[in-house]
Amino acid sequence: MPLRLFLSIPLVLLSLSACNKSWNPEDDPAVYKNSYSTTSDGNYRVRRGDTLHAIAFNFGLDWRDIASWNSIPAPYTIYPDQELRLKAPNAGSYTRPARIPQPASTTNVEIKPAPASTSKSQPAEPATKKSQPAVTKPPPPPAKPVASSSPSATSDPVKWRWPSQGRILSNFKANDPARNGIEIGGKVGQTIVATAAGEVVYSGNGLLGYGELIIIKHSDRMLSAYAHNSKRLVIEGQAVSGGEKIAEMGRDERNRAMLHFEIRRNGTPQDPLRYLPAK
Repeated sequence: MPLRLFLSIPLVLLSLSACNKSWNPEDDPAVYKNSYSTTSDGNYRVRRGDTLHAIAFNFGLDWRDIASWNSIPAPYTIYPDQELRLKAPNAGSYTRPARIPQPASTTNVEIKPAPASTSKSQPAEPATKKSQPAVTKPPPPPAKPVASSSPSATSDPVKWRWPSQGRILSNFKANDPARNGIEIGGKVGQTIVATAAGEVVYSGNGLLGYGELIIIKHSDRMLSAYAHNSKRLVIEGQAVSGGEKIAEMGRDERNRAMLHFEIRRNGTPQDPLRYLPAK
């Protein structure tokens, strides 16, 4: 083997090794986009661009639970490389809080004990008031029973509307991850609107299988999601009103012009047709 070729081989190997050491998944958008996975102990390591709501959405969890399990206070900021627990620290004793506590007020309020009584006994009524004979009132009529309602739009003060017009291509099916919502057919570029007023808590393309995705928070319990958009028109933290244009329709993996639409309650996918008005 020629001496020059023999000497060049180590240099090539050294160059390849240096490239491998400096490689980062974020340098390859395709790998970075599809690496939504957990650590060996079942936790999740936060990536750049993640939001608490998007992580909860991806794993089918309630964002309030993740915040509670990881002691994340409002405004629920997370950081790249932060490890998040995806299950209760002590599953047997965990109870989901009724509502997430808000940050404490900056104004200190001192609660003082009631002053001690200066006399041994106090009159039940002012001394100048004459006692009146007791008047017996008839008991009030029994309250009418309230009709029970299923967990639908009546469970939250949200006025729902259709996010886009078109034929339903696929219906919701419980416990089927491939059918967590409905698919509405249409044309590329067709208007997508917010199904109700709320706050945009995710606007990106980091969730595998959803393409360009928007998630809107309508209350602590209710979220809606709009997937496979060709263009996103809102950003995270933006307040939107019901019926406001938020995106334009795109195509799914099968090249169909459509919108994949979901409603989630406490992190669990719901049948959107139980919330949307009848056509």
